[in-house]
Amino acid sequence: MKITAQQVNELRKRTGAGMMDCKNALVETEGDMEKAIDVLRKKGQKVAAKRADRSATEGVVLAKVSGDLKFAAAVMVNCETDFVAKNTDFIAFTQSILDFAVENKAKDIDALKALVLDGRTVDELITDQTGVIGEKIELGRFEIVESESTYAYIHPGNRIATIAGFNNCGDALAEAGKNIVMQIAAMDPVALDKEGVSEDMIKREIEIGMDQARQEGKPEEMLEKIAMGKLNKFYKESTLLNQSYIKDSKKSVSQYLQDVEKGLTVTDFKRLALA
Repeated sequence: MKITAQQVNELRKRTGAGMMDCKNALVETEGDMEKAIDVLRKKGQKVAAKRADRSATEGVVLAKVSGDLKFAAAVMVNCETDFVAKNTDFIAFTQSILDFAVENKAKDIDALKALVLDGRTVDELITDQTGVIGEKIELGRFEIVESESTYAYIHPGNRIATIAGFNNCGDALAEAGKNIVMQIAAMDPVALDKEGVSEDMIKREIEIGMDQARQEGKPEEMLEKIAMGKLNKFYKESTLLNQSYIKDSKKSVSQYLQDVEKGLTVTDFKRLALA
């Protein structure tokens, strides 16, 4: 039977597959649209299996807040090449997953993968996309923040995205919220404050500090004291609330927030970045 351009276009709109792939699937199924969709999905599974051992280190990172501003999410969808990462269809696909995640307030990456969109789970849609694009596609990371108010920032190029929650809400917070998520993107803090730094990280910093002091020829009995001084410097440089505020280095982030509104603080944050 003859396959029309209209049929091919309809299948392409429904699956995102290439024109020739759509035409071949329709020819194979004698024009049966649903069977053709299954053929393309199976192709996606085959491509995914073949490319399972490939490295997907490129991709897109996006972030968004919910309409009530109390929920924020950031997602990373990985691919193999920068060429695909910059493709508008791939960016739109990542955005659709993020929109769906925020709409349903998915709690973690497993919950997001299990959400059903257009009759397919997000996990299955990722596999389908592998068949469409011909590269390994995977849901790399998904993070959320829930608080009285949340803010999000996407750095130009879609390689870094940040989200943060605050213990208060209101018009006065709008500019501060944007400033803080940009601070997180620029300064890459490891924790909210020193209480949030893991014991393993503290131990490693102390060991590094002692080793550096020893190599500098400092007395053995002074090494621990020197290392603790370096640890305090680490807290100041690497924990969000103690960092110097990027727009006014005379203030810490915590001091800046107090100037905005007494008692205002960050409750949580997440930063996603492609290497």
